[in-house]
Amino acid sequence: MNVHEYQAKELLAKFGVAIPTGHAALTVEEAVAGAKQLPGPLYVVKAQIHAGGRGKGKFKELPADAKGGVRLAKSIEDVESFAKEMLGNTLVTIQTGEAGKQVNRLYVTDGVDIAYEYYLSLVVDRKTSRVAFIVSTEGGMDIEDVAHSTPEKITTITVDPAQGFQPHHGRAIAFALKLKGDQNKQAQILGKQLYDAFVALDCDMLEINPLVEDKAGKLLVLDTKMSFDSNALYRHPDVFALRDETEEDPAEIEASKYDLAYIKLDGNIGCMVNGAGLAMATMDIIKLNGAFPANFLDVGGGATTEKVTAAFKIILSDPAVKGILVNIFGGIMKCDIIADGIVAAAKEVNLSVPLVVRLEGTNVEKGKDILNNSGLPIVAAADLGDAAKKIVAEVAKVSA
Repeated sequence: MNVHEYQAKELLAKFGVAIPTGHAALTVEEAVAGAKQLPGPLYVVKAQIHAGGRGKGKFKELPADAKGGVRLAKSIEDVESFAKEMLGNTLVTIQTGEAGKQVNRLYVTDGVDIAYEYYLSLVVDRKTSRVAFIVSTEGGMDIEDVAHSTPEKITTITVDPAQGFQPHHGRAIAFALKLKGDQNKQAQILGKQLYDAFVALDCDMLEINPLVEDKAGKLLVLDTKMSFDSNALYRHPDVFALRDETEEDPAEIEASKYDLAYIKLDGNIGCMVNGAGLAMATMDIIKLNGAFPANFLDVGGGATTEKVTAAFKIILSDPAVKGILVNIFGGIMKCDIIADGIVAAAKEVNLSVPLVVRLEGTNVEKGKDILNNSGLPIVAAADLGDAAKKIVAEVAKVSA
């Protein structure tokens, strides 16, 4: 789960992290009122969407030469003008895609007199099973570009969870940022604060870009992104309460209600599979046969008729879907039970696109009999390769 910048900063502030003063706003009036509470004379007006690249983004409804989603205001009047332009309009960035995202919230912060910019993030390193700090002196830039052009400017520091954050980790962070004196000490303290927040909140990513040193020599978190392990949110009702469903795909929200793992993609063949690995293989073999999957959808090992029906409805909510491939390996769940669910679901949603089903595993013959005797135009497949070829062929007929 992701949160907005202002929410992430509020969470970090609880761990002692230094951030510029700011106020969230849902209306132009709230943006102006927030700015009046700041010392000024410079203010920063930031569009709040779950995507990076806001400063370089463009608003669909504004002229091409209009400023992006992060703007420096030199007066209260500027804050008001910028808020009017941003709120309710669609911001397109490198991460949103062409559709963009509508700006429903703003964050008005105090301006900072920046001396230097740095990059600092924490992620879960799956290879080492540790939390890893990614540190660079190249703040304010896309870290992917830095990694590609000047990888030597990126330092990775891992923390053994059994030992936790130690003083030497703080010193390594400060050294990687090439900081000395008081800034060196601040960086060491900041590293500990961020690690404590990351672990305590069950984050899976915490990015600060840029981390800045102002002209007074103070390190400040100027921008941050934070995401959380969805499996751990039950431990953090306060964090879960920050969820902004307007930033999420409606189909993905619906899928979460049934404990379905769903991600929309750009193809036209809907996929319903049990098991993440099998789902990935299914998408790969569709691509291998010259077509493109419309989604990743894992119904899990305990698929029920209700779950399968919900999965069909979610897949069919995408108008791009021209056919569905169901690929089920019956292990814990028996194939005949899955087949009953598929038939019931297909009848309930009044299925109108080609459906190819590949079943394998426990009670597979019973499952196939149920599908064959259902009276529905379900195309049976012998194996995964056969299933992919058949659904691609069926979709080609529909599209011809």
